[in-house]
Amino acid sequence: MMASRETILFSGDHNTVEGGEDMEQEEFLALSFSGSDAAFDSVIGYIEDVIIDDNFQQLQRNFMEKYYMDFEESEENKLCYTPIFKEYIDLLETYIEQQLMARMPGFSMSAFIESLEQHKEEIAGDIFDMLVTFTDFLAFKEMFLDYRAEKEGRGLDLSSGLVVRALTASSPTSFPSNGSRPFE
Repeated sequence: MMASRETILFSGDHNTVEGGEDMEQEEFLALSFSGSDAAFDSVIGYIEDVIIDDNFQQLQRNFMEKYYMDFEESEENKLCYTPIFKEYIDLLETYIEQQLMARMPGFSMSAFIESLEQHKEEIAGDIFDMLVTFTDFLAFKEMFLDYRAEKEGRGLDLSSGLVVRALTASSPTSFPSNGSRPFE
């Protein structure tokens, strides 16, 4: 029987936790949140692999390229944002889920999403930010606004704020008078 602190992230078709039926090891993996969380870490590792893959990056870029002009910097949200948000979720979540299921047979996206809240502090910033765009509309909108700003050349430019200074106040006149240079 499973402890109450366990959540299923992987399951077979015929197995249930509530009834306590006998489960075959190859069809079932339980993730215990009281232990090392190795299964959760494995899922995050696979998600990282999927997200950095060129195919995922291209899929996301193509989607943003298709819709970025619809997004505007304003407090008011357009009605067209809702179907775009739903399409984004469906497209990318389905892609990620397919990739995870290919790598981890029996993977359950809905169980994994439920476990994210418990582990949000453990997830690297970029991965968490991307996953949040699936559940947080404001993060999704901000992603599009940032993309639009970058496409229009309005991205954050830090080059004017960069100043290069020497670590010491030495000048060419502070070299030794014999003409030799330091460190020679």
